Amino acid sequence: MNKNYDSTDINSIFNYSKGLLNHTLREFVSSSYKARKGKGGLGEMVEEIYFGYDKNNNPEADFSVAGVELKCTPLKKSKKGELLIKERLVCGMIDYVEEAGKDFEHSHFYEKCRLMLLLFYLHIAQAEPLDLEFLFSVLWKLPEKDLLIIRNDYNIIHDKIIKGLAHTLTEGDTLYLSACRKGSKASDVTKQFNSDIPAPTRAFSLKTAYMRTILEYVKKNKGNAISNIKLPKGKETVSVEELRSFNFEEIIFSRFKPHIGKNEKQLENELDLDLSSNSKNKFFQIANAIAGNKKCGNVNHSEEFQKSGLMMKTIRVQANGKIKEAMSFENIDYQEIFDNDNWYDSRLYEIFTNRFLFVVYREQTPNTGDYVLDKIFFWTMPQEDIKIAESYWNDIRKNVLGNTIDSQYFWSASLGRLFHVRPKGRNSNDLADNPHGGKCKKFCYWFNNEYITSIVNND
Repeated sequence: MNKNYDSTDINSIFNYSKGLLNHTLREFVSSSYKARKGKGGLGEMVEEIYFGYDKNNNPEADFSVAGVELKCTPLKKSKKGELLIKERLVCGMIDYVEEAGKDFEHSHFYEKCRLMLLLFYLHIAQAEPLDLEFLFSVLWKLPEKDLLIIRNDYNIIHDKIIKGLAHTLTEGDTLYLSACRKGSKASDVTKQFNSDIPAPTRAFSLKTAYMRTILEYVKKNKGNAISNIKLPKGKETVSVEELRSFNFEEIIFSRFKPHIGKNEKQLENELDLDLSSNSKNKFFQIANAIAGNKKCGNVNHSEEFQKSGLMMKTIRVQANGKIKEAMSFENIDYQEIFDNDNWYDSRLYEIFTNRFLFVVYREQTPNTGDYVLDKIFFWTMPQEDIKIAESYWNDIRKNVLGNTIDSQYFWSASLGRLFHVRPKGRNSNDLADNPHGGKCKKFCYWFNNEYITSIVNND
C-alpha cells in the first residue's frame, strides 16, 4: 500500500490511521498474503500492510522521526454489547542485564512510549488476525502528571533489578507502569543482573486499569479517532506540583501523619465532617477526607486510583488484637470467569496484584468502639499468596464451568486458605446472569479476617 501520509508528522500519521477504522487488514492485501504469527504479529502487519513499512528492513518502523510508537491493543465485547479493555498494554520485554545500566530517560519505555498511536481492535476468539476489525485510533501523549508517577514506578522496578531482586518483582509494586509476567508458562525464566537466581520473564506494561481510563476517555468524547494532546483535568487526588517534589505515596503519608492517634470525634471535628454515629462507612469517610484532601467523593474513583487500580480499604482492629470482619471485594463476574482460561488475564489477578492502601483504626478499650486512627500503609500481595490466589481462582472457574455455583462448592472461610467466597446480593431476589443460562446467586471475593490480621501485624 502506498504511503499517503508524512511519516515525520504526528498529525499526518494520526489522520491517516483513521482510514483503517471499521476495516480489517484483509481488505488491503491480496489472497496470497501470508499472515504473521504470534501476538505481536498484528502490529507488524499494520505497519507493513497499511502504513507501508518493511518491518524486515526497518527495525525502527514505529515512526521514529515523528516520535510516535504504534501499539495495537484488543477490546472485548460483553454479553450486553459493551466494549471493554481485554488486557494490559505491553510496552516491551525487560532485559534485566541491559536495563540495569539505564535511567528512566534512556529506558526503552520512555524513549518509545511517551507518545503512542493506539489502535484498538475487537478481539474475536479463534479469528485470523487479518480479519480483526479496528474500532478506535487514539493519539495518546502521556501527561506530565502520569509521567511523574511512571518515573517513580520505573525507579522501583529498576531498583530491584540492580539489587539482583528481579525475581521478587510483582505488578503490585507500582501504580501505572508494571513489570508484568510474560511467557506461556510460570516456569519461563531468564538471567538477571547481579544475581544467579533466574527471574521470571517480564515486560514493561501499562496496567489494565490505566488502559481502561483511556477507553473511557474515548467513549466520553464520542468519537472513534481521539487525541489527548490537550488533556482535560480529571478528579485528582494529588497535583502535578506535589508530584514534582514528592512521590505519590509520600504525599498520601504526609496527609495522614497529623491525624495519627486521633479518635473518631477528634477526626470529625478536625476535618469538619458531620457523620452519623451509626453510619456504616464513617471510618472510610474519614480516611477518604484525609487521603483525598476533601476534594474527592470517593478516592477509589479519583484519577490516580482509577488509573492504577489502587484501592483504599479501612480495617478496624479490636482491643484484643483481633479483626472481626472479613474484607469483601467486587462480585464475581461469572461470564468473565467462563470466557477466560488464563489466570494472568483474569479480573481477580488484576485486583489482587494491584496496590492497596490500608487505613487501620484500633480500639482502645475492649468492647467500647473507641477507635483511633492507628496507621496507614501501602501493601502488595506477596508472590506466595498470589500462588494461593491462583488456586482459589481455578477452583471458582471449575465451579463456574461445571455450573456448580453454590456455597457448598466454593472455598469457605473455615478452610483457612486466606480467601473465600460468600454471597453478596442485596436479598434473595438480587441475582446474577449465569453463563449457562438463567440466573444464579451473587457471590463475592473475600479475604479471610485471619489473613487481614496477619497483613496488619506484619506491616
